[in-house]
Order: sequence, then C-alpha cells, then structure tokens
Amino acid sequence: MTYARQLHLSRRAFCLCCLGATTFAASGGWLTPSEVFAQAKGIVDGMRSEAVTALIKVHKLRGNISVLEGSGSNIAVLTGPDGKVLIDAGITASQRRILEALSSLSNDPIRQLINTHWHFDHADGNEWLHKEGATILAHENTRKHLANATRVEDWDFNFPQSPSDALPREVFSQSRTLTANKTTIALKYYGPAHTDSDISVTFEEPEILHTGDTYWNSIYPFIDYSTGGSIDGTIRAAEANLEAATASTIVIPGHGSPVSNKAELQQFRDMLVKIRDNVAALKKAGRSLEDTIAAKPTAAYDAKWGQFAVSPALFTKLVYMGV
Repeated sequence: MTYARQLHLSRRAFCLCCLGATTFAASGGWLTPSEVFAQAKGIVDGMRSEAVTALIKVHKLRGNISVLEGSGSNIAVLTGPDGKVLIDAGITASQRRILEALSSLSNDPIRQLINTHWHFDHADGNEWLHKEGATILAHENTRKHLANATRVEDWDFNFPQSPSDALPREVFSQSRTLTANKTTIALKYYGPAHTDSDISVTFEEPEILHTGDTYWNSIYPFIDYSTGGSIDGTIRAAEANLEAATASTIVIPGHGSPVSNKAELQQFRDMLVKIRDNVAALKKAGRSLEDTIAAKPTAAYDAKWGQFAVSPALFTKLVYMGV
C-alpha cells in the first residue's frame, strides 16, 4: 500500500502507543505495556489483520532491485536469470498481493530469501516463500528465535516455535557473501542492536544498503530488549550504516519511506544520540520513568519522529530501560 495509507492503517493498529501516552498525561501514571495492550488491539494481531487487505506498492530502484512496501516491513527484491532474491518476507496474510507484485517485476522463480532479523513482520512469510522455492538464509540468532518459543515483553506477545519450513536452512555468525544475477550481496552482523539477530544486506554493484530495523526512516524505532536489543546497540548499528554508506548509496530502512539516503541516516543517528543523552541525564539525576516521560526529553523531535507506531512516551521508556 502507499506509505500514506500504511501510516493511516498502522496508526489504527498501533493505537496502543497513543493510548499509553494519553493515559499517562490524563492520569499522571504510566501504563505498563501489558496494561496498554489490555486496552487496545495487540500489535501483532493488528498488523496481521491489516496485512489481509494491504496494498503492495512497488518502488523500482537500480540494478534490477526493487522494494515492496506495505506488508509489515520493506521487502527488497533482486530479479534476474538466477531467480529472485528477497530481503525479508513480510506478513503471510499479504501472500497473494506480494506474489502479484513479484510477478509484475519479472517471471523469474523465487530462489533465495534473506531475513534481516527474526521479528514476525520480517519473517512471517518464511514458510510460504520456502514452499515457493526459496532457500532461507539468516543470522544464527534469527534461526534460534524462530526455532523456539520467544516472548517480546513490550508487545506482550509469546511467539510459538515456527514450522520447520519457516526456519533458515543456512545461517552465519559474522558475515557472508553471495552472488546472484551478477550482483554481489554482502551480509554483515551488527552485533546486538534492534535485536541480537540484525544483519545488513549490501548490494555492492548498484550501491544499495538494506538496514532492516536498525534504521526507521523519520519515525522512532522499536527496540526489543527481550531478545538482546538496546539503545546503545541501535546507535552502534546506525553508525555502522553511516560508515557503510556513501552520498550515492540508496538506503532501504526496515520501516518508513522505503527509499532513503546517507543524509537521512545521519539525522536518525543524531536523534538517537541526543535523546539517549537527554534521558540518561534525567535518570542519573534520580528521575523515575514517570518523571522522565513527563519531562519530555524527546520534545524537539516529536513533530517529525513521533507520529507513527512508537509514541514519544513509549520511545522514552525504551531509551530509559537502556541507559
């Protein structure tokens, strides 16, 4: 779907974030994630429900690479005679529309799927894509989380063990390089960042970098502390992305407008650092979580970054947890 419609729908699905901030302002108390989810539709069920009718928008980049926008995460696609290579799988409920979008690009069969990390909006479609012919490749921690029941505390959600066909058959620990359709694809582990399983994917010749959820374009990111994420790790990943990019690099974020660049990456990194420092100063001064949220340490950034799934209050909470 178009970004404007995705934003509208996602705001409905993610109304818990606004609910949490509103309740805090009205009551003077901060709801825990579990309490917020008790009053709003859960993020996972909400996104899966929206994916049933979500439109998929195709953005053609360069070097036979495109981005599919609309099913959870931004999905990159490399086409060519060796078969299609997909970066991330989106949400299963969008299967028919994803297949239609893929067919609009070429008749090449689906041969490879790379997961940037384990979260459901990036790996929910693994099983059906494997049945379509994709070999799944990911970091070893992605397989670990998919192969076991895993809880995300801030989503108040327990993910069951994934079916065997949804599990990556190939894994790596630090880096991997492969070639397809005359394109070199370099995979690199960030270390713990948004989760403990995040990797970057660089299409070297066309100079395109897919960051997964280590970069959210113009929106506050979610940080999954339950599976190894942290604010400092997210900042380190942002700095690694800046080091890997040049002025001519096309950057594909995990969420937000799917075509970005180094200048916007820099803005993301700078926002993270400033808010972390603001929150750290308040916490060091002895402020409670509730007092820190009330002090609005994100205020200078909220108009741009705080209008999507992660509200200023929730992002403040996520940063507070890690400083």
